[in-house]
Amino acid sequence: MRIDFDPAQTDRNAFYRLLTSVVVPRPIAWVSTTNRDGTADNLAPHSFFTVACVSPPIVQFTSVGRKDSVRNVEQTGQFVVNLAPEHLFEEINATGTAFPHGVSEFDEVGIAREPSARVKPPRVAASPVALECELHSTVRLGDSTVVFGRVVYAAVSEAVMADGLPDIRALRPLARLGKDEWGALGDILEIKRIPLEEWQRPQGR
Repeated sequence: MRIDFDPAQTDRNAFYRLLTSVVVPRPIAWVSTTNRDGTADNLAPHSFFTVACVSPPIVQFTSVGRKDSVRNVEQTGQFVVNLAPEHLFEEINATGTAFPHGVSEFDEVGIAREPSARVKPPRVAASPVALECELHSTVRLGDSTVVFGRVVYAAVSEAVMADGLPDIRALRPLARLGKDEWGALGDILEIKRIPLEEWQRPQGR
């Protein structure tokens, strides 16, 4: 037996909690931005995040509500996606606090910056990966804004590289789950995609 949930007849926050409990795990875009006059650097975790396009390389994150991240991106056209590593769990969570407008999460939480190569917003110095982005476009959907950014530069720590690519065991990325739950790296499963010419239908199907 299943329990039915109709979004048209369910409280908005209740259905939001349902969605975020079943669309899991979600990678985290730890987004750094700078306000228009360059007086405050914002840093916030966004767990609606993925790759949108390969060529050109475009990533996307969604902001639920009009947060400083979106306002800064719209005003400056730039942002950085910093990988959210497990060892910065508490700091990442703290940057999700609703600090007043103009307060820098870097300074409030005590997170070290480093300069970016191609964009004005700083990178998180302790994050092993930074994707520097120029704004491609935004899309308003109800109470949310989807931000698309063209990756113009990627900086990866040598310490997490193996065989020419970042190694997942060294990256140790965090993921968001439901409620107040977060996920760390667990078992890693490896399997190659089956070419069509090698496909054999399982017996009995």
